[in-house]
Amino acid sequence: MDLFLEFVSQQWILVTALSVVVFMLFFHESRKSGPSLSPQQAITMVNAQGGLFLDIRDAGDYKQGHIVDALHLPAAKLASRMAELEKYKNSPIVLVCKMGQQASAAGKTLKANGFEHVYKMTGGMMEWGNLQLPTISKS
Repeated sequence: MDLFLEFVSQQWILVTALSVVVFMLFFHESRKSGPSLSPQQAITMVNAQGGLFLDIRDAGDYKQGHIVDALHLPAAKLASRMAELEKYKNSPIVLVCKMGQQASAAGKTLKANGFEHVYKMTGGMMEWGNLQLPTISKS
């Protein structure tokens, strides 16, 4: 640990530059896939602006419980079924996955296809469930 601290104190310019580059990389990557919203913010946006919850989980997870009126489009099939989303191109789209991890890749795909108002729901359906927000399930 002493050697590390000595290195940092002697090479503070390099350490600072590395920190800035890493921060910029994370910032850039997060912006490419869309900003994150809490479940409460997502509900407000969808209701106020006529947006869409897009559930990108697999069919099994979706059937166990999903947000009311959420459109189910598995992440693996997103690119091939992009035409189904054309009518939502100018509306806010909130991506919902299991824990908020897969939404970034799907957000990048949507942004690359001209969807401007793409958001990720922080924590995914795990957070939605933790907040005891309503879900419906298909049998």
